[in-house]
This record gives sequence, C-alpha cells and structure tokens, in this order.
Amino acid sequence: MTSKPLKAVGEEVWKTKIDKVNAELVALTYGSLVAQLCRDFENNYDRVNEQLDKMGYNIGLRLIEDFLARSGIGRCSSFKDTAEVISKVGFKMFLNVVPRVSNWSADGKTFSLYIDDNPLADFVELPPQSENLWYSNIYCGVLRGALEMTQMQVHAEFVSDVLQGHAATEIKVQLLQILKDEIPAAEE
Repeated sequence: MTSKPLKAVGEEVWKTKIDKVNAELVALTYGSLVAQLCRDFENNYDRVNEQLDKMGYNIGLRLIEDFLARSGIGRCSSFKDTAEVISKVGFKMFLNVVPRVSNWSADGKTFSLYIDDNPLADFVELPPQSENLWYSNIYCGVLRGALEMTQMQVHAEFVSDVLQGHAATEIKVQLLQILKDEIPAAEE
C-alpha cells in the first residue's frame, strides 16, 4: 500500500494527476446512454442492467491500469484494505466522491459502499414502473472488472438507490475468490 493516508492519496491524485471533465456533461451523456439502452431493450430493465454491468466490466478492465499508475497504490494486504482503497482513492480519483464503507460480514468477505452524492444520478428522474432499473449499474461492472484484474473475483450489486425512493444508494460487494496468477500455456 502507501505510507500516506488513503484520503490524502485520493485528494492528491484528484487535484494533480487527473484531467477533469465537466460533471454535468458526464451525467447528461450517461443519462442519454441509459435512455437509449431502455429504448433498445424495450424497457426490459433486467437486460438494461445486464448491459450496463457488461459495459462497466470492460471499463474496469482498462481503468485499473490508469488507477495503479496514477495512484501509486501497491498491493492491498486484505479485502478490508481493498475496500478502503476503492472508496477513498478509486471513487475519489475518477468521480470526486468518497463512498462510506460499511456492513462488513462476519467473515470479512462482504461489504457495502454507500454513495451519498452519486454524480451519475444528477438531473435524473426515473419513469414510473422502472423499479427494476439500477440506473448506475455501470459501477458494479467497473468494480468487477477492476478487481478481477487484481486477482479478486467479486460479485457487486445494487441493494438500494435513492432514485428508486430508498433512503440511501448502496452497492454490496462480495469477494467470491482470490484468483491464482497463471502463466498462459504459450509462455511457459
């Protein structure tokens, strides 16, 4: 990891090493993407959620390299450390928010991220009968893809969303297994 407090690392990377994009532009562009997916899948929100997750997964596979290069964060010693890095450095670095990490399971393999101010949800009002739509489901895919590249297979899912009328926006992340480093057969 790093000797600096994680919150300071996140702040430093956000302020000095990231090219900023207008948050309103990102929110509106993302909203257009979700609206188009809803049209394409004829409001089958399970399929929209699946597509957002796939898109996020592919983003996460590539985003982790940028994260590691810019943050200088080394290998985490535990899944709890990983959760703190995700919250205080990852989300801060790319979205300028710091979700709260809470609700740890007794075995230390499941936690929740509470996003108090979701930048993707700005200017959003979901239509009626869209209770199955997890509007920001791209986050779950990003988490899965990025963590897979660091040898952790996880399951990430929305539990609640203020856009659905819930009190909080919560993503549950569960560690399924630590993946083994494998050398491709052709390179042995």
